[in-house]
Amino acid sequence: MVESLAEWITSVLSSLGYPGLVLMMALESMIAPVPSEVVMPFAGFLVVEGRFTFLGATLASSLGTLLGSLASYLLGRWGGYPLVLRFGKYLLLDKHHLDIAHSWFEKRGEVTVFVCRFVPVVRHLISIPAGVAGMNLWRFCVFSVIGGTIWNVFLLYLGMRLGERWDLVEEYTHELDYVALGAILVAAAWWFRSQWKRRAALR
Repeated sequence: MVESLAEWITSVLSSLGYPGLVLMMALESMIAPVPSEVVMPFAGFLVVEGRFTFLGATLASSLGTLLGSLASYLLGRWGGYPLVLRFGKYLLLDKHHLDIAHSWFEKRGEVTVFVCRFVPVVRHLISIPAGVAGMNLWRFCVFSVIGGTIWNVFLLYLGMRLGERWDLVEEYTHELDYVALGAILVAAAWWFRSQWKRRAALR
């Protein structure tokens, strides 16, 4: 499946050029299973081939990151809060948690959004809670673009350095994804356990 996905991504970039790069990075910044570890190194290879320029690939990928992040933010902003209030009880979430999230993003939203752009798995999702919490839209956009551009350029550069072996980037960074996913699952387990105890104590 991963190989088929990589073939599809490279096909889109090869045929559509910069618009394809914008599209792929927009999907990557949402919940679609499009890994930047495949998209950007291949874009770097296309820079070496002369089909992209470094500046063009950087701007196109940053635009895609912004569009995808903004779409997820608006999803959380317009639909997240009511959905959590209605169905959050099934995930041990309530208005109290929304208030905490809102306060967190008011005080530390910029740092959170920026740092999460470098965290595998989390970078696909962070825009939704930012929208749910009502983080200032302009600050969200600015720090999403800054963090996303740094990450994109890093992968773009690796792809340029590796040339035809650009796929090695995805191979090694994929291992980091498993580590990050494991940490997220542990954190989620701790969260549900602590919230279950909190609710049990209130009964």
